[in-house]
Amino acid sequence: MDSNNTRLTPNDLDWNLIDTVLLDMDGTILDLHFDNYFWLSYLPLVYADKHALTLEQSKEILYQKFNAIRGTLNWYCLDYWTSELQLDIVGLKRAMADKIAFRPQAVEFLTFLQKQNKQVYLLTNAHPKSLEIKLLNTQFHQYFNELYSSHQFGAPKEEQVFWQKAQATIQFDKFRSLFIDDSETILKSARQFGIAYCLGISQPDSQNHPVSYNEFTGVENFLEWIN
Repeated sequence: MDSNNTRLTPNDLDWNLIDTVLLDMDGTILDLHFDNYFWLSYLPLVYADKHALTLEQSKEILYQKFNAIRGTLNWYCLDYWTSELQLDIVGLKRAMADKIAFRPQAVEFLTFLQKQNKQVYLLTNAHPKSLEIKLLNTQFHQYFNELYSSHQFGAPKEEQVFWQKAQATIQFDKFRSLFIDDSETILKSARQFGIAYCLGISQPDSQNHPVSYNEFTGVENFLEWIN
């Protein structure tokens, strides 16, 4: 198919033409609700308590800090936020790790890829310490050939240098690769690099409204893409 056609249907996805599957973690394999709740609801409460602020004041301060570096490697860095906010971010995350969960059909999809003998790699912007917490609670490493955090490459998935370093490390054929993520900005970056097949996730957060993509197809049910 034409690799410039980014609106795919399940019929467009010929698994015989795909050797490598590159998967995001939060919002793709795992429910984004854990992260959204932690950063947008729980952390503002903790920060408000620490600084004797109202919840509204705390949210305003934190959201300004978040938006100031959105999309950069520091935005995803737990060490950065630990220093910036003077809070034990890793400890706070561990304390509520019971909220970490797989997205619907994710395990079935991963099992399908394993049975198809695809090369499957996790490509996440999550900090290695966050990845470690997720692994301890979901044990998804068994489905992947390798797990990579963008911190290992010194650049987030939004930047082309990430893809250059990822390909140099993994040695995948971008013309025979599928990438799935819940960020249109990141999907555009992957497409710019030349990844042939790119899909979004329609509902990354099970407790929030579905999202729409301007230039990519959103996956509502993994099972529709493997039958």
